[in-house]
Amino acid sequence: MFDPDQLLRPHLRELVPYSSARDEYSGKEGVFLDANENSLGSAIDNRYQRYPDPYQRELKEKIGVIKKTDPAHIFLGNGSDEPIDLLYSAFCEPGVDNVIITPPTYGMYEVSAAIHNIEVRKVNLTRDFQLRPENVLSTANDHTKIIWLCSPNNPTGNLLDQADLLRVVAGFDGLVIVDEAYIDFADQKSMICNLSRYANLVVLQTFSKAWGMAGLRLGVAYASIDVISILNKIKAPYNLSYATQQIALEALSNTEYVKQMTADIIRLRGWLETELRSLEMVQHVYPSDANFLLVRFDDAQGVFDNLIKEKVIVRNRSKVALCEGGLRITVGSKEENEQLITALKKMTS
Repeated sequence: MFDPDQLLRPHLRELVPYSSARDEYSGKEGVFLDANENSLGSAIDNRYQRYPDPYQRELKEKIGVIKKTDPAHIFLGNGSDEPIDLLYSAFCEPGVDNVIITPPTYGMYEVSAAIHNIEVRKVNLTRDFQLRPENVLSTANDHTKIIWLCSPNNPTGNLLDQADLLRVVAGFDGLVIVDEAYIDFADQKSMICNLSRYANLVVLQTFSKAWGMAGLRLGVAYASIDVISILNKIKAPYNLSYATQQIALEALSNTEYVKQMTADIIRLRGWLETELRSLEMVQHVYPSDANFLLVRFDDAQGVFDNLIKEKVIVRNRSKVALCEGGLRITVGSKEENEQLITALKKMTS
């Protein structure tokens, strides 16, 4: 039986977390003279006069209804970067422990590891950008605390085979983090449905992609109650602002609009893929389950530079493992996609 307390860094087991004023009294009514706030109001809007709910209870309740998940299994952070950072802080001993990543993948796993002085072990995906489950598991040792997996994967766009994901989760004694930032664009159920079976599984999602709120910085971690309790224990007291919580609550009332936007992006992705495949400069357009396409060009750097001149900005992933010659192109609006294709055609005319 997986026990996150046994994985937890020893000095954190006895940590007494900071107790904020809103920990001691969570009611909404009363004369609040406990938190040294400005009792006369705010320079902007009196809604911002008080500290926000440190555990975002109302927001978690609403997310729980949408995701069919008990709010006790939800952690909310400042983007997905906060839970990524906290997972390192909680479970990885600097200079001692290691984690496994599967390049090509989201770069923040490795950056956060470097910040925390954690060794990174790399097991490349296949040429089809799929997992090698046995290779991943055999790379782990007694000091491997976390395996990071991204599905749909960034920067390749494809889903990782779910049977392979579960093989890694079932075969590993530490935490397996499945980052599903792009899952809303994929025709596959979230790994959230497996949380009750695997206590060592953590699923990351975000409001930056399908929900269109990248500027809000709101990420979600779904995990066992024990893991969520640990994250809550070590997080900053008020890690999500009142504004973030209120805007997110408002957005959660627009689920049908988000579904329509997502369907529109998938349709636009299909059009863009077809147009890109027709260009002679394009060697390959990789299948995508996300809101972007990885495209291999004859001269990726030249195309990238020329697009910059046309004020069309894409991401050059040519130097990333297995992505040689690849540009990552976000699916834009109809007009933006047409502008991209026009700029590419202009290079061959």
